[in-house]
Amino acid sequence: MTKLFEPITLGDISLTNRVVMAPLTRNRSPNAVPNELNVEYYRQRATAGLIITEATAITHQGQGYADVPGLYTKEALAGWKKVTDAVHAAGGKIVVQMWHVGRISHTTLQPNDGKPVSSTNKRANAKTYLVNADGTGGFADVSEPRALETSEIPGIVEDYRKAARAAIDEAGFDGVEIHGANGYLLDQFLRSNVNDRTDQYGGSIENRARLLFEVVDAVTKEIGAGRTAIRISPVTPSGDVSDADPQKLFTYVVEGLANYGLSYIHIVEGQTGGARDFLPFDYDALHAAYKAAGGKAAWMTNNGYDKDMAVAAIDSGKADVVAFGKPFIANPDLVRRLKENAPLTAVDSANLYGGQGAKGYTDYPALDAA
Repeated sequence: MTKLFEPITLGDISLTNRVVMAPLTRNRSPNAVPNELNVEYYRQRATAGLIITEATAITHQGQGYADVPGLYTKEALAGWKKVTDAVHAAGGKIVVQMWHVGRISHTTLQPNDGKPVSSTNKRANAKTYLVNADGTGGFADVSEPRALETSEIPGIVEDYRKAARAAIDEAGFDGVEIHGANGYLLDQFLRSNVNDRTDQYGGSIENRARLLFEVVDAVTKEIGAGRTAIRISPVTPSGDVSDADPQKLFTYVVEGLANYGLSYIHIVEGQTGGARDFLPFDYDALHAAYKAAGGKAAWMTNNGYDKDMAVAAIDSGKADVVAFGKPFIANPDLVRRLKENAPLTAVDSANLYGGQGAKGYTDYPALDAA
């Protein structure tokens, strides 16, 4: 019998199984406020051992896509509280992925139509999702950013701290996942092709990782390390990022993270949503380096896993939990389907982002109904 469906504890969070719902941006929270449709979407998937919410902006400045939720208004926190209450009532656990997009944004999404902020002034070769005046949505080039002044960076760290506290106290989440992946702000500081700074946050690996560790330090001190996790993606090119030596960079990162009693470390293997072998990278060596440095957090793997891969990863000790993305979109009862080897419903690709209300969002049937 595989361990995939056995309970596990991640820091301070106890799970009934090891099948995790990965964060999935769906663009269905107008004005950055979770609504009743979002409540139903997450409630339907509460049999996951853990739900990680779609990426959620810590501030207005952290917003990068239309109709994604936030953690920075009373209305948004109240909306999330309805979500967490519904998930908990259904027996599930849920953490929020805390997001600052950095340069992957558009001036129309920023406070006072300002420039997005980043480690750099260099514009990304990337797209964002915008909603037009007539309600239709589509992708557009991101705007030119401005490099954060050194004096502004403590304020960014404070934004993460405040958002983490609000997530626990006001929104009722079981924990938070710091988004350090996919070419967003913390990843922009990490990567050598995006970080061209000459202050203490640029140049060496130690300097480029400084902001990430300052954020982790602030959040763990605020809500406890056992309710704090982080996501990293060592080789994904999302957001137009790359690094001259990702193995060395992310070994340094995980060795530093070993100093914290985090809930889990979430690793995207390969290109996010794409090829697992996108670039050569030794994920087993990364895991070994983390453990050799004294790290105790659960190891969560992600990207293109099916049941057989997940069983092999967990039963071999390669991973403690496995995150599934698109399969959870079309299969709200994915855990049962995996356990019973039932067929999986295909994703409605036309309605992944935005779309018309429930269509392609909450209208996927559970196994019995199907």
